[in-house]
Amino acid sequence: MSKAYEFLKECGAFFVLTVNDNCPAGRPFGAIMEDGEYLYLATNDLNQTHLQMRKNENIQIVAKKADSREWIRISGTATEVYNKVLQERMFEECPILKQRFDAVGMEHFILVKVKVENVEFK
Repeated sequence: MSKAYEFLKECGAFFVLTVNDNCPAGRPFGAIMEDGEYLYLATNDLNQTHLQMRKNENIQIVAKKADSREWIRISGTATEVYNKVLQERMFEECPILKQRFDAVGMEHFILVKVKVENVEFK
């Protein structure tokens, strides 16, 4: 398990920043998975997040530990993934997803693969 992934799991919640035209857009996320060299996020096609990632794949993930000054910033590129095995694993590792999605393969469920390009800890 990477140090970046461990840090995000300890935080519980984190923000994903995308680009909305020329402005940054940040949203809270809570579900994350690691597989090999990639991080995976879950979103849906009813919000603007996936549209912004399709238009500009550059994203950042930012988190801060509660009651601490420790934080992380991860820069990378995001692409949608259509892999039922990874989707099922995401549901297993992140049970909170079941509050939003009924099952793997649900029409609005989107799995996003993040190729990590830079990690900064403070």
